[in-house]
Amino acid sequence: MRRRPGIGGLQTAAAARDQYRLLGENVAKIRADLMKEQLTTFRSQLEDFARKHKNDIRKNPTFRSQFHDMCAKVGVDPLASNKGFWAELLGIGDFYYELGVQIVEICLATRPHNGGLINLQELCDLLGQRRKSFREAVSEDDCLRAISKLKVLGNGFEVISVGKKKLVRSVPTELNKDHNEILDLAQAEGFVTVEEVERQLSWSSGRAIDALETLLEEGLAMIDDRHRDGKRRYWFPCVSSISSDNLKV
Repeated sequence: MRRRPGIGGLQTAAAARDQYRLLGENVAKIRADLMKEQLTTFRSQLEDFARKHKNDIRKNPTFRSQFHDMCAKVGVDPLASNKGFWAELLGIGDFYYELGVQIVEICLATRPHNGGLINLQELCDLLGQRRKSFREAVSEDDCLRAISKLKVLGNGFEVISVGKKKLVRSVPTELNKDHNEILDLAQAEGFVTVEEVERQLSWSSGRAIDALETLLEEGLAMIDDRHRDGKRRYWFPCVSSISSDNLKV
């Protein structure tokens, strides 16, 4: 017959568990302190790096993107405020604030043309044209970071993916799955017809017309009824080769 542990044995086991628990807490604290120390050291090195390479960070988009990645790994956000150490050292906050203002202006200027949905690459090109007199080159990564700061303006101003393209939305229009599929389909030629949507997406005529008319009402599409085949074309400036190069922004 197996003997049950006595009171002394239970007390010994309880004491052992307490010791293991305390040991585990001490190890966790040591690790946490070590990580904090390493992060503090890394942040200090990051500040030294920023001081040494501030001109490259300001002027070189690739270098600037890599610097942001380094900051993210240690929980530093140079864009969190336009005041403080990073702003004073690099002027990064002012740089992205300025980009944000220019992006808003371009989106407003092109809205009659694209309904508030613009290809990210086209936005970057227009931004580059506007900033020809500036010393700092602007990359797609810079545009994305500036746009992320525009979310404080409320609905709108966000980046959405449609197929292989990234589009910048500057209006509070909600695009559902049907709308995204049509935009993806339109990337091939810049336009679609009701018949093409029915055939390619295996939709009913009613579903295709409803989605297309909604996009038309939102200003994201333009219609062309002048073709010999009599089929209405729904053009989408945000994904077509029709560029807004001639627009004054």
